Amino acid sequence: MKTKFICTYWGCEALSAKVFLAKVLEAGYDGVEINFPDDPTFIAEFMAELATIRSNRKPDFIFIAQQVLAQQSETVDAYAQRLSQRLNFLTSLKPDAINSHTGKDYFEFADNVSMIQITENIALESGIPIWHEIHRGRFSFHLRTLLRYLELFPNLGLVADFSHFCVVSESDLSDQLALLNQVFPSIRHIHARVGFEQSPQLTDPFAPEWEQHLKTYTNWWRAIHEQHLLDQKTHLTITPEFGPFPYMPQQPYSQMPLADQWDLNCRMKNYLQAYFH
Repeated sequence: MKTKFICTYWGCEALSAKVFLAKVLEAGYDGVEINFPDDPTFIAEFMAELATIRSNRKPDFIFIAQQVLAQQSETVDAYAQRLSQRLNFLTSLKPDAINSHTGKDYFEFADNVSMIQITENIALESGIPIWHEIHRGRFSFHLRTLLRYLELFPNLGLVADFSHFCVVSESDLSDQLALLNQVFPSIRHIHARVGFEQSPQLTDPFAPEWEQHLKTYTNWWRAIHEQHLLDQKTHLTITPEFGPFPYMPQQPYSQMPLADQWDLNCRMKNYLQAYFH
């Protein structure tokens, strides 16, 4: 089984699509994961560059689209309509998969079930896998309550961003490993960012003071890797996903970031490449 490393567009919004993709290739990534801006020119340029990359350089270059709706006050039905419209647009771009921020943490259980069913129907109709990111604010925000959805949708695909579980529970999850083990078989993709009990992101996971947290997260990712091997998957995709402000802490007054986001993600990629090798 191959481990494929995907570059996040998050934090690169100032770059054109062409410059971003060139930077991704130069850094040695196997694909991209992107929440598209509301910019048809950017999207057209991205799709054209993607076709060129696949034709001339990397035919297996991976494209994961993200569905992240802007927050607004709305009814459940209005949210469902926006969700459907966005997913249908993204499937028209023919990504390898879609990472969906699905539902709301304050929706009723039945309403979130309806949102998941919408995504399942679109995935079935389009033939494009739709995975659901573990994330605060979504149906997947909490480890224990997530299991209720997995009981109804045993084939549901998830994106592992365990930092959100840690913040919501204010825990390193060492007291919830039995629950976490029930989630591992549903993971289809990893967001390799290390958080802790009070924040979804460390300033630098390779600093000695965070050694135990890095080890904990690495053990979780290894368990997912082992599950993929057990399931005879052809590959596992991982997006190193340290983000810019407000995930990245800043100096007061100067507002300078305390670390280099791009460098952190490249270092995480190199770390996990060596680890899984």
